[in-house]
Amino acid sequence: MEMHSEILKPMAVLAAWTMFMWLWMYVTRILAMSKAGVDTGSLTGGTGKDLDGVIPDNIQWKAHNYNHLHEAPTVFYAVALALAFMGAGDGFNAQLAWAYVALRIVHSLVQATVNKVMIRFLLFALSSFVLIMLVAHTVMAAFAH
Repeated sequence: MEMHSEILKPMAVLAAWTMFMWLWMYVTRILAMSKAGVDTGSLTGGTGKDLDGVIPDNIQWKAHNYNHLHEAPTVFYAVALALAFMGAGDGFNAQLAWAYVALRIVHSLVQATVNKVMIRFLLFALSSFVLIMLVAHTVMAAFAH
């Protein structure tokens, strides 16, 4: 089955952006851990959150954002695929998807650099509103058939 839907493009871009954030997180985190004298060879268990207060906050911000890219965006991936499969992933839905991706990328950049909470909240709220619209369109398309 061959399928082409415009909504797959922003979905692919957000997945690529998530991997960019993964790379940025690890490059900066490994350097910071080395500088802080963290003995990575003796670390057992735990999570990346355990590095809060051990390495500089501005380094951890990238990790926090990487985690955030695995929360609400998972709903985006599901609705984008559903819209594509139902033949409703073009036009306005694709435009909404691009808006969602743009807002999430800007959110990442803000959180990973200046991390101003009110700016992050505004970007998150706007992206959530766009995602809610995409979910509503997915529900409408699913029940229209």
